[in-house]
Formats: sequence, C-alpha cells, structure tokens
Amino acid sequence: MEASFQRARRPEQKNQRRENILATAAVLAEESGVARISLGDIAAAVGLAKSNVLRYFGTREEIYLQLTMREGADWAHAAGAALRQASGYAGVATALADAYADRPLYCDLTTHAETMLEHNVSMAALRTYKTWAIDTYFTVGRLIAAACPELTVADGASLVMAGSAFVAKLFPVTRPPAALRELYEREPEIAGVFPPFRPTLQRMIAATAAGLPTTH
Repeated sequence: MEASFQRARRPEQKNQRRENILATAAVLAEESGVARISLGDIAAAVGLAKSNVLRYFGTREEIYLQLTMREGADWAHAAGAALRQASGYAGVATALADAYADRPLYCDLTTHAETMLEHNVSMAALRTYKTWAIDTYFTVGRLIAAACPELTVADGASLVMAGSAFVAKLFPVTRPPAALRELYEREPEIAGVFPPFRPTLQRMIAATAAGLPTTH
C-alpha cells in the first residue's frame, strides 16, 4: 500500500517509498513469479504511475536486481550460520541447499538473474550487483573451505556459483504451468522423472564438492 503522503519530498519519505516499491515487487513475485510481473503491475499495486516508479529505479529489472541482493544477503547469512556448524561435503551441501529451499523468492530471482534481470539495467547497477555477487561467493566460500579442508576458498566460491546454476535449472520444475501440471496428473510416470527440489539440489552440490579436489 502506498504511503499516506502524495509526493515524497524529504529523504525519509523517499526512502519509505523506495522500500514500499521493493516490498510490493517482492509480494507480487512471490504470488505470481518474477517473470510474470511487469513494471505496470508494480506501479498499480503501489498506487503510482510508472513514471513515478522510475524516479526510484531505472527499470523493472533494476527493482528485482535490488531484491536479489537483499534476498541473497539473507540467504548468505542463513547458509553461513549453518556452515559454521557443518563438516564434510554432505554437511556443506545440506547447509547450502536448505538455505535455498527455505527461500523460494531468492530461488526464483536466482533463476532469472543472468537471463533476464541483468538486461535493461545501467552499467552502474550491474557493477553494484556483480560486486555484491563476487563478495558473496567468496564470503560463503571461505566458510565452505573451513568446513571442508579439502576445498580451497576458490573451490568454495565455485561451489556457490555451481549451486546457483543448479537452482536455476531445478527450481522452475517446482512451478510447472497449468498444462504441464495437467500432464503430470494424467501421466505420473513423466512427473516421476523430475525429482524433488531440496534433496536433488543437496545431492548435486555434494557431488560437485567431492569432485572439486580432483581438479587441483
């Protein structure tokens, strides 16, 4: 819901409106999926004209890149807390996979980051996002290396990147379109080929972690 003031003039009002836009975009994405939400949808839900939304974010994609960083910071915090208690490949894989599976919005954002959200944004916005991503890879990567002495920090960062790639492939399977849901209901043997998200992600991350030392 839009703030009570009609025009944001003071810095705190501008910050409030910016936060309202981000929060609204998040709710819409959780309800319908990132790919289905337009700038017009966000503007209508916030109660602003699209031109007014663009005063705060250059594009719809920039809104969702900002959310990716915010949700990703929460993911990294959760994964980091679990990694500090983990040991071995299986423990590391469980920590990463659980942090993803418990955050479907971040999974959806991750799925579209390179293919959609990095397009139609400014170089400045891309630099901010990529700098954040690299820092996140290595911050979590250091914790992975501490939990698995066989892995270097670079290995840990690579494992985070691999995990996000697995999410991008596996997560959309959890949200099939209507026609595909109907097909799965009619032919469960087809649906059975596509494994559940959390344990499959965990297994793929664990397998990748175990294989990384062989590349040294």
